[in-house]
Amino acid sequence: MPDDKENFSLEPRIVTLPIRTITQPLDTPCGVLGKFIKVYWQTLFIIIWPLVLLPVFLINNIAAFRCMYVVLIMAGLWVTESLPLPVTALIPMVLFPLMGVLDSDQTSLCYLKETNMMFVGGLMIAIAVEHCNLHKRTALWVILKIGCSPRKLIFGLMMVSMFVSMWISNTAAIAMMCPIMEAVLKELEEQGLGDMYVKPAAKAVKPEDPEAGDIEKLPEIEEAPMPSKTTICYFLSSAYAVGIGGTGSVVGSGTNLTFKGIYETRFPNSPGIDFTKWIMFNVPGMLLSTVLTWLYLQVLYMGLWRPNTPEAKQVQRGTENEAVARKIISQKYDEMGPPTWHERCVGLGFILSVLLWFFRKPEFIPGWAEHITQHKVKDATAALIVVMLLFVIPANLDFIKSFSRNPHERPGKQSPALLTWKVVQQKMPWGLIFLLGGGFAIAEGSKATGMSKLIADYMFGLEVLPPLALMIVTSLVASTLTEFSSNVAIANIILPVLGEMAVVLKIHPLYLMLPAALCCSYAFCMPVGTPPNAMVAGTAHIRTPDMARAGLGVSVITFVILAVLFPTWGNVIYSLGTFPDWAAGPNVTNVTVKL
Repeated sequence: MPDDKENFSLEPRIVTLPIRTITQPLDTPCGVLGKFIKVYWQTLFIIIWPLVLLPVFLINNIAAFRCMYVVLIMAGLWVTESLPLPVTALIPMVLFPLMGVLDSDQTSLCYLKETNMMFVGGLMIAIAVEHCNLHKRTALWVILKIGCSPRKLIFGLMMVSMFVSMWISNTAAIAMMCPIMEAVLKELEEQGLGDMYVKPAAKAVKPEDPEAGDIEKLPEIEEAPMPSKTTICYFLSSAYAVGIGGTGSVVGSGTNLTFKGIYETRFPNSPGIDFTKWIMFNVPGMLLSTVLTWLYLQVLYMGLWRPNTPEAKQVQRGTENEAVARKIISQKYDEMGPPTWHERCVGLGFILSVLLWFFRKPEFIPGWAEHITQHKVKDATAALIVVMLLFVIPANLDFIKSFSRNPHERPGKQSPALLTWKVVQQKMPWGLIFLLGGGFAIAEGSKATGMSKLIADYMFGLEVLPPLALMIVTSLVASTLTEFSSNVAIANIILPVLGEMAVVLKIHPLYLMLPAALCCSYAFCMPVGTPPNAMVAGTAHIRTPDMARAGLGVSVITFVILAVLFPTWGNVIYSLGTFPDWAAGPNVTNVTVKL
């Protein structure tokens, strides 16, 4: 038995040293200050950032620099998210009138433009589809039809994700797909046909390490499971398809609508952003990007064209995998029962909205609006026609039994409508409406004060670059910035400047603005890039390096397709080779630009 001296000599090594190591940094002024800054850095940024920017307009106190001051404050707050994004978007309502940029009436009108109403109408239709689970029924049916072998199943998941995200929010689309993928992968694991997660090896402590001490007695920290390559492929495929699909229609993402609002605000005499032309240009690129992304991820994670890899050998057991996957998908589809009156009516309403958008002004024939009125009818009107019907048509057919001879069959209360205001209140992302409005206010203030033109004049030296090279550079900048901040916020900052740059350089405004707007949706490398990225990273425990490696290839694919299609097919749709007179202003004729 050791004596008391030995016990006493060991005690400082076990207890005293760790306590001193932990508490010592906190006892110094630098340690306390460091912790304070770490905890309250966002509040400190909100206070210090506007003070740092004061010289922007104090040196030259004109309206353009005052507007620039407000925009720089908002840019910093958006990038750091020190304030909630929608709250930052309300700053123009406070500072524009006080700093003489725009009056309160002009500023407040920016927050409820036609584009905002189109966004509200489109979202309400999407909420109705989500509320009755029509999107889930459609997804399961399409997957069953395409096939349930590993490669076909992932292809089907991507196609469904892509199509659904064209019409409803990307977050809702991926939220629908995650439980389906998780159920399939768990069932495959239970059947011994694959592992959803790779079990990490336990870290052993070397006995000869003097620092180890009694570390084995401490409670073990549970590490997050590491997903298998198959799991990563499933979840990233859907997340990337959702991001790509959001570019397919003008209502597919907030970034598209931000671009539409800023473009039509800066160029009010332009033809505007037409739903039909947007579909005609973007859908081919969307389909091609989705297919090539599927191929790329199959090569990266599923052993495509590498038959001797473990991943390829696992895929070759396709018959067993397909049977298990089909069983799960069929079970989920059967659980939904037959299509209800609610689903059928919402489905017809959705189809009606697409037809109204497409044939409002299809160019090849007179649009339906032209037969009704001479006033300008835009896409918000078409969306809200369907929304009104959704609030009127009953969700079930109980009213038919109102005059039944059997009093017990007569309904005791009114049937709810296909869409109710309570559901809208719960699911509508109201903050995004303010975010869009903040961007439109920036665009209006930039136009009124000449701020964007001032910035564009400083970039006049870029005239030496060919338009294609300029388009590639600006799109790359947008694509890079959007990986680290809100897509809509980045679009709000750069699009007004690109519009003025196009005017200064005598380039069609769409030539710079539209590719940059689309690139703001191409955030594939970082979990913080988009909500779908964050959702799949959290659900499947995908590490940032894994997402960055896969996302870099997808970013290259989408960017190359856009760089090839826009100057060619885009020129056919939008006539990009001519600088239009509505962009140059009065007394300026069309200028032909060599692209």
